Amino acid sequence: MKAESLNFFEKVYEVAKLIPYGRVTSYGAIATYLGAARSARMVGYAMNGSVAKDVPAHRVVNRKGLLTGKQHFDGTNLMQQLLESEGIKVENNQVQNFETHFWDPIKEL
Repeated sequence: MKAESLNFFEKVYEVAKLIPYGRVTSYGAIATYLGAARSARMVGYAMNGSVAKDVPAHRVVNRKGLLTGKQHFDGTNLMQQLLESEGIKVENNQVQNFETHFWDPIKEL
């Protein structure tokens, strides 16, 4: 499928699927990569609807490393548990050593 024919949410899912194991990115980084720098909130909406699409939505956090989308996961701590299972330490709903784990699609794709 050509990228031009994908809608915005589908483009978000395609980028999110590329986030490496043990890494995280932000809603804004995905939006910027897609040429829509002011659309971080729309990326968040896309992540909310990504449950059945085989998208690692747990790897997408806010620009400060906060797990702002955790309420969209089954179970109260599932997002944190998934990140921790990949070796990412989370305290008080925030990724620790965020800069170390951050994956920037503009630089890495």
